[in-house]
Amino acid sequence: MTGTARIVVRPTPATSVVLHRRSLTVGFVLLALLLTVMLVSACLGQTYVSPAEVWHTLRTGTGPHELVVGELRVPRIVLGALVGAALGLSGALVQTVTRNPLASPDVIGVGHGAAAATVLALATGVITSPGSLPLVSVAGGLAAAALVYALAWRHGMQPSRFVLTGVGVGVALSAVVQLYLTDSELEAAEQIKLWLTGSLNGRGYEQAGPLAVVLLLTLPALGWASRAMRPLGLDPDTAAALGVRVDRVRLGLTVLGVVLAATATGAAGPIGFVALTAPQLARRLTRTPQLPLLNAALTGAVVLVTADLAARTLVPPLEIPVGALTALVGGPYLLWLLGRRTGAAR
Repeated sequence: MTGTARIVVRPTPATSVVLHRRSLTVGFVLLALLLTVMLVSACLGQTYVSPAEVWHTLRTGTGPHELVVGELRVPRIVLGALVGAALGLSGALVQTVTRNPLASPDVIGVGHGAAAATVLALATGVITSPGSLPLVSVAGGLAAAALVYALAWRHGMQPSRFVLTGVGVGVALSAVVQLYLTDSELEAAEQIKLWLTGSLNGRGYEQAGPLAVVLLLTLPALGWASRAMRPLGLDPDTAAALGVRVDRVRLGLTVLGVVLAATATGAAGPIGFVALTAPQLARRLTRTPQLPLLNAALTGAVVLVTADLAARTLVPPLEIPVGALTALVGGPYLLWLLGRRTGAAR
């Protein structure tokens, strides 16, 4: 059955899937844009490689550009796309739970928890090399989000209390990081400062593999989330009257978003504003009542791969950490969004 704005697909007589025409169109456009940006990123750098040579290198694994394309650029591009997709999904889930477009995984302590766990592990000697940082940062992000959820729970979870509790916990964890940086040796402080900025430099398939596995394993949960997010757009009483267990759904969406954000942070460090901007950009493109998960993932991937390309090529031979560039662009966007919400509330 088709309509002007939706397509209802019935894979079996007992199941049906509602697809938005505009969302499908935007999804295909975003996918084509992502592939284009990934190709351009593989071509550009201090050494230009033509698209034909990039394809030859990827297809055969040999050639004069195998080191530049096959070992340096492409693994980094793949990681950037996966991290951007994970952050876009996580941002959409968190913003749905909090019902706040200004919210992101950082608001509920994921980034701050990952940073605090990392610096504490370095300070106590639990880890001695950056290669062990991902697992520690993932554990820290999950623990911080769990703490925020537990502190915000008062006979149910109110989104506003959840956000405010996350801000408070984040401030406290940031103080832990700053204390470590002021009291540590220069070399250790430089390592953690670079990680805190968020960068894809020197990273590749080793970090992309675990993130890809997490994304694949969460696909069934994301399918459930896309359906569970719809009634949360209503007020809690109306959703509960429709039979939705609001608190359980919020908890499930939060856990899923935290796992994705923590894993992405472990792979590339805290990269700000991608999780904030990608869901809202996707929603404006699709014009759907709820945040579109697939398009939020594609938007996040496009944003991060494009930002990393700019970070590599803007001021050669220097390389800007991609987290610094996304913060530079995301700051004005946040101010615009905040001003827009303030004007709408008047």
